[in-house]
Amino acid sequence: MSKIEKGTWVEIEQVVLKPEERAPSVPEDTKQVPYVLRVSGFLLEAAELGAEVKIRTIIGRELSGVLRTVNPSYSHSFGTTVPELLTIGTEAEA
Repeated sequence: MSKIEKGTWVEIEQVVLKPEERAPSVPEDTKQVPYVLRVSGFLLEAAELGAEVKIRTIIGRELSGVLRTVNPSYSHSFGTTVPELLTIGTEAEA
């Protein structure tokens, strides 16, 4: 594996709650997996994927976690455009 350079935009994963620490009210399938935080920031030292690293977020927070992704992007959406919703809020102005 090659090292990812210091200062690269990356995503880390941090375990917030282990399965045994999850609330008893969550569904059974949810209780079986850890609750994880994924956050992006700038890598503070060169490292390889899978390594424990520290990052600095855009707002300056320093966090540590397992290096998962280099140059992460967003893959979610809010679905297709609903034409009927486009004029909500502008009708009063007319």
